[in-house]
Amino acid sequence: MGRMSESAPRLADHDLAALVDEWLTWDAAAVLLHVTPAKVRTMVRDHQLAAAVPTPGRPPMVPALFIDDEGLPVKGLPGLLTVMHDNGFDDRECIAWIFLDADLPGRPIDALRENRGSEVKRRAQALAI
Repeated sequence: MGRMSESAPRLADHDLAALVDEWLTWDAAAVLLHVTPAKVRTMVRDHQLAAAVPTPGRPPMVPALFIDDEGLPVKGLPGLLTVMHDNGFDDRECIAWIFLDADLPGRPIDALRENRGSEVKRRAQALAI
């Protein structure tokens, strides 16, 4: 379960389709990562990536910004996802938090992509308190 104040919407209640501009099917993610769709599924299970159903009736998908220009998971993302999962967050809540502009200057995904991952990881660890 996500830890947020009573007045704020729960992370799981955010509209992921509104937060995340571009989603990838597991097949499309596999092409960018130079792996098979089965490997993408394994990467999601092992928290190297996260996937969620962006809108009802769609299959689980991966946010496109989770894959860097070299065809790898964004630096710092696997560690961040592991911290969040260890603190009881599911993939949907992780994605919502990573794409929300809450207490960081900018969204956590932007900080990760700008190699400011340690700052993001500290904020995620504080969520568990």
